[in-house]
Amino acid sequence: MAYFLAKLLEKVVQKQLQCYLTWSDAVPSRQSAYRQFHGTETVLMKVTNDLLMATDQGQVSALCLLDLTAAFDTVDHGLLLTRLQQCFGIESSCLAWFASYLTNRTYCVVVGGVFSRVIHVVMSVIFQF
Repeated sequence: MAYFLAKLLEKVVQKQLQCYLTWSDAVPSRQSAYRQFHGTETVLMKVTNDLLMATDQGQVSALCLLDLTAAFDTVDHGLLLTRLQQCFGIESSCLAWFASYLTNRTYCVVVGGVFSRVIHVVMSVIFQF
């Protein structure tokens, strides 16, 4: 039951944060991730269109792709809190909530009823936007 409530709370906070970032224009207009009605398809269409337009104009194009699938696993909690405050204007009780959420996080794996050792999480963000 506690797991379900934690996941529900994460979803509520996720939606509120997404609304705040959209309302405050904190997310760049060219960013496709974490924006309503934008995603992988949107950015692929934009890149494809840009490449085709350049080709039509006789220009040479180069494309460099980065795999950032594990990027959230490298987020430093202290740096994240600083960025939330300084770049996005999140402060007081809201910032304190994020700090509380990210502080003293642990996890372990259970396989066949056997628990692994407990790991303290100092990096990684579990939010799913």
